[in-house]
Amino acid sequence: MKIKKTYLVFLIIGSLFMISACGLIMENADTGDENGLEQLDEASSDKEEVFISKAELLLEQMTLREKIGQMLFIQPESLLSLSENGQIAESNADPVIEFSNQMAEVLEKYPPGGIVIFGGNIKSPSQLTELVSDIKQSSTIPLFMGIDEEGGMVARIANTPGFDVKKYKSMQEVGQSADPLKAKEAGVSIGLYLKDYGFNLNFAPVADVNTNPDNIVIGNRSFGNDPELVADMVAAGVEGLHSSGIMSCIKHFPGHGDTKDDTHSGFVSVEKTWEELKACELIPFKAGIDAKTDMIMISHITAENITSDKLPSSLSYEMIEGKLRKEMDYKGIIISDSMSMGAIANQYLSGEAAVLAIRAGTDIVLMPQNYTQAFESIYEALNRGEISESRIDESVLRILSLKGKYNILK
Repeated sequence: MKIKKTYLVFLIIGSLFMISACGLIMENADTGDENGLEQLDEASSDKEEVFISKAELLLEQMTLREKIGQMLFIQPESLLSLSENGQIAESNADPVIEFSNQMAEVLEKYPPGGIVIFGGNIKSPSQLTELVSDIKQSSTIPLFMGIDEEGGMVARIANTPGFDVKKYKSMQEVGQSADPLKAKEAGVSIGLYLKDYGFNLNFAPVADVNTNPDNIVIGNRSFGNDPELVADMVAAGVEGLHSSGIMSCIKHFPGHGDTKDDTHSGFVSVEKTWEELKACELIPFKAGIDAKTDMIMISHITAENITSDKLPSSLSYEMIEGKLRKEMDYKGIIISDSMSMGAIANQYLSGEAAVLAIRAGTDIVLMPQNYTQAFESIYEALNRGEISESRIDESVLRILSLKGKYNILK
């Protein structure tokens, strides 16, 4: 009898300890981690459920227009002004360098999921800090604040005079070291100063393999021409950004390194088969997926020997759902390359392209040439039944869950 009583006491104490421990885990998950993502990974399964449940709760409370907005990522200039008919004025206005009441009105009527800052929006450290802060504070649903800060020739902050941040000659030079720690250090360094200025997402690292000497768009932005080396560098770069609390977005799927034309200007195709891409271009993307990249940017490259629809990859269900989602088992966010680029804008209206991209499986449409047209076209496609609300909810849940993971959601 004495032994049974002793056992019972230990059992009760053990149960109380387990309850307390579970409560502590939930408390920590709710309060969030303010020191980057390293600690998040220690209890990832428990906390992931918390992020998703918070996102699901927010999703249930959102209007349809708020959901649509989460799938659009725009420049500040898209919030610049409204014309008399309520549409955003299309013009070649000077880049936005300060937030205005006009922009706040557009932000409220057409609430986007993210804002991307370019070099023209940056004048000084204090001005950039104020601009980013004002934009973030004016949005009801917390925003992705993104920037292209690859290091090298594409580095919006580092290449602006007056910023005391570490500069890199090129990612090719980092790759030539053959030391992934150098790529991780670059990710950490860039990530830390991005966080200082209020950003939470970097459209980097570049996962393209620079195999075509005639390539005019990638060049030394790539870590090199060896797919295995590039893969190691990409994974390390992702890890470095994450350790600084910054989201990563590897690009430009399925690989822009073996092309000679530029999708900024117009149509670009790659002649390789899927098997040929798997032997080279896709190796770094697989490494980025394994490193848990937060986003993958899908290019406008047409892969005529891979997809029967002959569409740009950003509009191709076969490429997005068939190849990237199913075959490569990617479960994160897929964001298009800029929809204002010639490969899309020369062939499609902004609204048409946005609807096609979402129907193909894209989660976020980046920089439609006409923001309000894209927004309203998605809304009308939903009303016509061309896109289901469940399809929208699928992407928005991914988006909100990622925002929750990085403690962006209020």
